[in-house]
Amino acid sequence: MVRIKHLSVVILLLGAVLPWNATAVNQEGIASRFLAQKYSTNIIESMLAKTLFEIKQGKTGDALNTVNQLIQNTPNFKLAYLIRGDLLASRARMLSAFGDTSVRDPRQIEDLKEEAEKRLESYLEKNKDHLQPNLLIQLDSSQRYAVVVDTSKSRLFLYAKQEDGQLKYIADYYVTIGKNGIDKKLQGDKRTPLGVYFASSKLSGPLPDMYGEGAYPLNYPNEIDVNEKRNGSGIWLHGTPTDTYSRPPRASDGCVVLSNPDIKSLHPILNRGNTPVIIANGVEWLAEASSEVQVAQKQALKTSIEAWRKDWESQDSEAYLAHYSSHFFYSDGDFNQWANYKRLIQAKKPRVSVGIENVSIFSYPNAQQPMVVVNFEQDFKSASLQNRMKKRQYWVHENNQWKIIYEGAV
Repeated sequence: MVRIKHLSVVILLLGAVLPWNATAVNQEGIASRFLAQKYSTNIIESMLAKTLFEIKQGKTGDALNTVNQLIQNTPNFKLAYLIRGDLLASRARMLSAFGDTSVRDPRQIEDLKEEAEKRLESYLEKNKDHLQPNLLIQLDSSQRYAVVVDTSKSRLFLYAKQEDGQLKYIADYYVTIGKNGIDKKLQGDKRTPLGVYFASSKLSGPLPDMYGEGAYPLNYPNEIDVNEKRNGSGIWLHGTPTDTYSRPPRASDGCVVLSNPDIKSLHPILNRGNTPVIIANGVEWLAEASSEVQVAQKQALKTSIEAWRKDWESQDSEAYLAHYSSHFFYSDGDFNQWANYKRLIQAKKPRVSVGIENVSIFSYPNAQQPMVVVNFEQDFKSASLQNRMKKRQYWVHENNQWKIIYEGAV
């Protein structure tokens, strides 16, 4: 006799936030969604949802067949083995808890339970492919894709640039972050940083098996991290060991970890280099590509950037320096040093030409005040110097104005 009443604990303990009821999810919907996604990267969530819904409906035989198929597709998926163990054990005895099999370390059960929750929450989220992050994002001509990692969801979202410059949702992937969560500050704290980073191309040469199908370094610590005295290094996007399909939501040393099939599918995108990766906690998601507030913010920022450029060309030191925050810093010092240097140069009123092209804009997540990263190609000309360089600025919104808080070469 199958103890399905007690086996339903497998579902109930996955979390009360999951709407496992007839009004929220129906069996036909799960089945059709499963078939429609048969060849997609979200096949794992599809089959996992189908298995658990079949358990909820008392169809343990069907559930066992589905989870067996899941294991056949991903023979190193620990969560699937745990659910199958519960299904098999329920034929002989009543179960008292999720993972009611011979697992010695209860922390492993909690890790797998949390993974199931994160995967199912994402699977059941409606209209995910129509949502946009409430972030200012503008890609330059060399960037075709943007990555947004929402650590609260254990999810990586991939967006592609359209002809009109807007972003289009392409796919999303389950990810693992640091063992101790987010907001990295110190070397070895096993936390994942929050901020705007850029992924370089895949590391060449043999790597330890723990990095799986590949590793793509991020430029942590960035300029803001260094100024805030955050240290550490080696924050990468990478895969999993060959004997592990996926890791719990919080299990890395600070890196963002994807399954090997997922990191492999991202290779053509990440290996281009310079892919923006925005790591945020608790992203606000919008139903439209951009809100009126976003449009206004971006236009105000662009206006400020253009005013900065013109005031530089005019060689009006005070107008030019008014674009900088009193908290400004750069490689050689603070605002006062910068101001003295610029006043000295501009005192002679040399005629200069300043061109700005190929601008990219990225909101800096979870900042104390609105902040954006602006990258561009700068073309500077004067009687004694001609220079073309890539430059990066950080702009903050303070006292209802956009001000530069950092400036330097990339």
